[in-house]
Amino acid sequence: MNRGDTAWLLVSAALVMLMTPGLALFYGGMVRRKNTLGTLMQSFIVLGLVSVEWILVGYSLAFGPDLGGVIGNLSWFALSGVGVEPFPGYAPTVPHQAFMIYQMMFAVITPALISGAFAERFKFSAYMVFAVLWALLVYNPVAHWMWGIGGWLRNLGALDFAGGTVVHITAGASALAAAIVVGRRKGFGTDNLAPHNLPMTVLGAGLLWFGWFGFNAGSALAADGLATHAFLSTHAAAAAGTLSWMFTEWLHRGKPTVLGAASGCIAGLGTITPASGFVQPVPALLIGSVAGMVCYAAVMWKGRLGMDDSLDVVGVHCVGGVLGTIATGVFATMAVNPGGANGLLYGNPKLLAVQALAAGVILAYSFAVTYILLKVLERTVGLRVADEHESMGLDLSQHGEAGYNW
Repeated sequence: MNRGDTAWLLVSAALVMLMTPGLALFYGGMVRRKNTLGTLMQSFIVLGLVSVEWILVGYSLAFGPDLGGVIGNLSWFALSGVGVEPFPGYAPTVPHQAFMIYQMMFAVITPALISGAFAERFKFSAYMVFAVLWALLVYNPVAHWMWGIGGWLRNLGALDFAGGTVVHITAGASALAAAIVVGRRKGFGTDNLAPHNLPMTVLGAGLLWFGWFGFNAGSALAADGLATHAFLSTHAAAAAGTLSWMFTEWLHRGKPTVLGAASGCIAGLGTITPASGFVQPVPALLIGSVAGMVCYAAVMWKGRLGMDDSLDVVGVHCVGGVLGTIATGVFATMAVNPGGANGLLYGNPKLLAVQALAAGVILAYSFAVTYILLKVLERTVGLRVADEHESMGLDLSQHGEAGYNW
């Protein structure tokens, strides 16, 4: 056991935990003021819900002993056998529980990301049921495929350093299903649905940028050169994404917006996530730059389709996750990470094919399972608040309190 590695992983877990309240602020500022608390709550509550699910069964399903490459078994139920001694198969220099709680924070933020697709109209009771079932049916299996010992995509050689597939593609594809099933907000296309508090959104983006260093650099699972490299790649892509989105919007719409800069930051961060521990700094800049332009275009295209993905989860996280996963297949090099693989530019086109397969399979699986799950919940507990409650706002109708009393 290495004390430095352990300290870094615990700090990284705390950084990733902070990302969920950061996401709450990011999303909370983007909705109308009558839905501020309801939106904040959808992110904050998963810290409780998914943490308990992870301790009881989630970690065992995602990382436990393999069942056919598809899922872990329940031999680690309620953390049975998951103690403070290192588990060499995952992180040989830190306590097994440290690795477990670090991975818990990834599992927590992912369903919170989806909530942006149905902001301002989803029943809180239905959301709680959805978050737990989605973690069980989508997140845990996909995490096992990519990261679990014996997972079938891991065995094929697919690379995902910190969650481009497991977090961003799953959340983004599920957000697409949610936007389709739940439908548009009342007044979509006619009422003013503009963000009510962009300073809150920028604060949230800053906290996400800060926490993302734990998200990506922490995924090295050691305080070493690879963690440093992932830290640098993360920052480079975020900076490039911020500038790229801003300049693209400036050229397209005539003005650089604060919301655009914040969105570009998140696009760059999400897109570099799968590649951060495999690519050089200059490709990281390129990945972030392309992410800003492509994700901006995706958000603009969404508007033309008339789909109400309220807070642009599909355009930023799904598109960014797929783009970053494919880019890993192009730019990955073992000069950065000997435990990875060389990509297309380094003489290995097979990796690009494997990355494309992983992205496609996870996108299709996440969309299909989420669509079916939401349809079942729609027929049982119901998904949307009543029309009068939507007009009133989620703060009062769902929680009996107001975010602003003035």
